[in-house]
Amino acid sequence: MTSPAFDKLAAAQRGFTASPRRLVGHVPTIALTPVADGRSGAYEDNQARTWAMVERVYTLITENVKLPDGTPVRVVTAPEIVYGARSGALAQAYYAQQGVSANLWLGRSWSYSDELMSAAMGVGSSEWPQAAYGLNQTDRPGAVWLKAFTAAMDEKKRPVFAIYNPDLEDEDAPIAPLVREKILRFARCAAAVAEMRGKNYLGIGGVSMGIIGSDVRRNTLLNYFGMGSVFVDMVELRGRMESGFYDHDELERAFEWFNAGLKIDPGKGPRPLPRDELLRTCLTMTLIVRDLMVGNERLADPAVAEAQGFKADVERAQGHNAVAAGTQGQRQWTDYYPNFDLTESILCSSFDWDGFRPPYIVATENDMKNGVGMLVANLLTGLPQLFADIRTNWTPGSVQAATGQDVSDVAPGGFIDKRNSGAAALDYSLDVLKLAGSERPALAAEALRSDRKLQQKLVELACAGTTYMGAALQYFLGDGLSSSFRTPGGIPMTAYRYNVIGDEITCSVVEGETIELPGAVADHVSRRTDPTWPETYWAPRGMSSFEYMSRIGPNHDANSFGLIGADFITLNSMLRIPVDVHNVPGEDVFRPTFWDRLGGDDFRACGSLGPLY
Repeated sequence: MTSPAFDKLAAAQRGFTASPRRLVGHVPTIALTPVADGRSGAYEDNQARTWAMVERVYTLITENVKLPDGTPVRVVTAPEIVYGARSGALAQAYYAQQGVSANLWLGRSWSYSDELMSAAMGVGSSEWPQAAYGLNQTDRPGAVWLKAFTAAMDEKKRPVFAIYNPDLEDEDAPIAPLVREKILRFARCAAAVAEMRGKNYLGIGGVSMGIIGSDVRRNTLLNYFGMGSVFVDMVELRGRMESGFYDHDELERAFEWFNAGLKIDPGKGPRPLPRDELLRTCLTMTLIVRDLMVGNERLADPAVAEAQGFKADVERAQGHNAVAAGTQGQRQWTDYYPNFDLTESILCSSFDWDGFRPPYIVATENDMKNGVGMLVANLLTGLPQLFADIRTNWTPGSVQAATGQDVSDVAPGGFIDKRNSGAAALDYSLDVLKLAGSERPALAAEALRSDRKLQQKLVELACAGTTYMGAALQYFLGDGLSSSFRTPGGIPMTAYRYNVIGDEITCSVVEGETIELPGAVADHVSRRTDPTWPETYWAPRGMSSFEYMSRIGPNHDANSFGLIGADFITLNSMLRIPVDVHNVPGEDVFRPTFWDRLGGDDFRACGSLGPLY
């Protein structure tokens, strides 16, 4: 005996199920859990001001924390103030229905710290980032509850971020700046952790030229980031190109846009492909890589397929729900076909032929460790990322010897020549922070998302500052088109890198600034490496460029607009990933109180807790 509902499901013809966002997944949701003393009289005395405290925090997060596509994180509140095990269980039941992924406790007065954990797992799960904000007031000792609560959480090895203002707070005034910053940092990082979870890294191809960074570590992605991994052999690209399994109308639109808006220099002398065929091939590869990542509804549409001459395929149209990807390229592909430089650069940018849009994350040479770092930084900032080789370390002395010019005033500790043929977003051809009017990346991203004139200006400047140049044929026998630009100086920029050591992972994060070299010096440095590649000259803060190069792990790093080292440290503590090198000021380091119980030792704390998943 079967039911009509299941009969209907059994008879249904499958199709492409559209999603309201690029990737399928629940919008990160943060719970606000107010707490109070449950005694009659004390509860009622605190009720109104506790909810007023919740309202201020709710407004702060909903107005300021958004995903790269502009979607605000969801914020929900407990159905009632929590004051014991049963009210905590009611909150937990509601949070399960809402798909909550992080929790922030809010208290202005004393409450029963251990009972708030509902005498068991408590509100949330061991995977949720948790924070607690205790109001600093004299009549209601929020600190007494906060310290008792964090001690209970530490004893149970449930890490919690403690938020407390050093000065007394006025409940009728805006949230204190330090409290505001810590709440937003917690919310940004918790949202990034939740957005990664359950999505995939797509490895297109295998290991590039034996580079260990290109070894996609499945269990590392799963255990530390909550991500899956999918592998597609590059023959799938070739098969889709030959069978025409891509949107031909979009290809024409992309081809016309590139020809109209970007300078293209295919190189002199005999080349493997004519200029237009090379461009069309690179753009076809771009469409296919994107389709493999996030799917394409038009590829499942029989009418589109018939009009364009390919066979519709619902399964292959789905993509892999990949929040990040990497392309192997060298050498098994690039010895025969154009490289992925154009593909990586335009997908990683904040725009394409259809206008301004959230960046994709695509790593050169399938470097998963850089790719997942780019993903983290993009989720924290909403801005595109720059993948780079740590190409050359230049000291003032070496510049003087090579060019006769003194650069000790602009780079007293030396600088790193960062360039890579592929995944440098075109946005790095200009100072996006200056254009958007803020050195805070999240504010800059919001300014760009909300202003079409700013978006248009960004696209115009990036395209005007970029030339796509033919590949160096001695390295890329199948040719290719690489973006060539020079990043302006004076941009705050953070370099970062994830490193796998055995079965463990660490993170390196160093803040610094791009530098403006004299034109003759920059031209010399460019000629010494590859002038067809984008170039960014960067100096770390508080250390020499040689020290940075010596302490960073492999030959690749990734880079983000803005100084986001503190966010990286907070997020990595949520994932239980130790930071092996950083230059973030001590007062900006925000980790759970559990770290204090272990002497502030990041490696010891992370090792004691183990990977988040």
